[in-house]
Amino acid sequence: MNRNVIAWRTAVCGLAVVLAAGCSSMKTPATADVAVSKAAVDNAASAGGGEFAPAEMASARDKLAQANKAMAAKDYKLAADLASQAEADAKLAHSKADSAKAQKAADALQDDIRVLREELERTSK
Repeated sequence: MNRNVIAWRTAVCGLAVVLAAGCSSMKTPATADVAVSKAAVDNAASAGGGEFAPAEMASARDKLAQANKAMAAKDYKLAADLASQAEADAKLAHSKADSAKAQKAADALQDDIRVLREELERTSK
């Protein structure tokens, strides 16, 4: 009987250690996820996301704010999920901004080429 009590206590202690480790390890990834998503939102904003992708930027900022609230409420799984969504929205905004800038540059280049062609036609007559 003594062996059963010792085995049972060992199993309970082992389970408590695993649960404690699981709960504490969830705090660190959520903190890291929120920090990474904040950096992604900041990068997208500095890339012109607010100008070229306002809906995506608003969504990213909103989800980041919700992730911070979830962190404060110690709901680390929700915080990590929202941070991941905020990061995805920010990356989309960044990509849209980069694409819009590239399109503007291509349009400007096409205009320059058109002007040069017109100039060449005028001088060759």
